Amino acid sequence: MSKWVCCVTIGAFWALDGLQRSSRERSSGLIASSLRASPVQMFRPAFDVDAPHLGGSDRVNRAEVYFMTMIDGKAIAVRHERIDDAAAGQRIDNYLMRIAKGVPKSHVYRILRSGEVRVNGRRVQQTYRLAEGDEVRIPPVRIAQAERSAPAPAGKPLPVVYEDDALLVIDKPSGKAVHGGSGVSYGVIEQLRVQRPELRMLELAHRLDRETSGLLIVAKKRSALTALHDMMREGRVEKRYLTLVPGRWANALQHVKAPLHKYLTAEGERRVRVSEDGKPAHSVMRLVRRWRDYSLLEVELKTGRTHQIRVHLAHLGFPLCGDDKYGDFALNKRLEAEGLKRMFLHAAMLSFAHPLTGEVLSFEAALPAELQAFLTYLDIQERGHG
Repeated sequence: MSKWVCCVTIGAFWALDGLQRSSRERSSGLIASSLRASPVQMFRPAFDVDAPHLGGSDRVNRAEVYFMTMIDGKAIAVRHERIDDAAAGQRIDNYLMRIAKGVPKSHVYRILRSGEVRVNGRRVQQTYRLAEGDEVRIPPVRIAQAERSAPAPAGKPLPVVYEDDALLVIDKPSGKAVHGGSGVSYGVIEQLRVQRPELRMLELAHRLDRETSGLLIVAKKRSALTALHDMMREGRVEKRYLTLVPGRWANALQHVKAPLHKYLTAEGERRVRVSEDGKPAHSVMRLVRRWRDYSLLEVELKTGRTHQIRVHLAHLGFPLCGDDKYGDFALNKRLEAEGLKRMFLHAAMLSFAHPLTGEVLSFEAALPAELQAFLTYLDIQERGHG
């Protein structure tokens, strides 16, 4: 009689007591042939097995423990990860979910509560924030088999406005999503990771709508990302946009404070509306220029709600030109015939203190050629009307 323990890709140790092998089965080599016929590999590890969750009748003789795996022939065992500056500052639960994608959240929190995950040899709460140099003990975990998908193409290099060892700022083109999902196979962040494989971490610090162009911050260190999120939540990142609306905007400066509520349409599409039960939202509108039938506005965001600029202006009767969700659809068709084939919204300015050094950073991105061309068209039309 012998005891076997199988450690499969789902990460659980299963003790199989009382498993008898007859001498005839051993000599026939049936077990060996079945292993050769499958991707599963069985081998004796060259290290001690750390399985504190095995107890009672499940306890096994460590000298007789074997492992099986179905991922690239690698042994599944306890891992010890050293935290570098890219991961420093992240909560331990979020760190675990990031490095073991496909693991159910309930399982992550279970192994944290049970003490199977340890930092520097000690139990930690799920809210513990990792520090550079921490050593994290990670037990075998359940990992779902991910579907194979085509990698994001490298494409043309994205225009970089600023870069240092903690972050980079790019000038995102219109029509490109910031990340994959909702029918989009890949976006800016996936493309950046393909273009810059030498960088261990690249994460979005905030988002822009797919049709919005302009300045976008990407963090290269976890500590920078955490600090940027705190700064945005506290209103310490200045963000200004340029947008064109139909009609003649009257006020040189106007504060708009209207709560916004997210909901789903009958077709399952995400929308936002002004509603008393929504979240507080504050936009500051400044008149930049005015034509006979249009106005160019600069909008400063004091809060960062989904579709905030688009919904606030539509609520006031000034929907964005080219907005296919909240805009004037008949006007959009006419604008397309006149040369404006996208939503007129551009993230033109960013200003904030560097998340690690405190140095004040300010960036500007000029209007894309297609938006500037439409303003030139309005100038020509204006002169034509005398």
